[in-house]
Amino acid sequence: MIESSLSKLEQLVSDLVQQKQELLDTNTQLSAELAQAKDENESLQLSLMEQEEKQGATAARIQALVERVSVSPVNA
Repeated sequence: MIESSLSKLEQLVSDLVQQKQELLDTNTQLSAELAQAKDENESLQLSLMEQEEKQGATAARIQALVERVSVSPVNA
């Protein structure tokens, strides 16, 4: 009886050690994926800010052109 219980306990400990290793591997993989996602997010945020700056500059140029047209006399 004790031998059987000891054998079962050894198997359970072995299973737990294997599960721990699998969880550590998964955690390592998820940490790497998280780091990559953070890098991609930062890159996208920088790209968005650049696009917003370009749109702002374009809007300012368009507004300046509209003002020039509205102020300039029409030569017909």
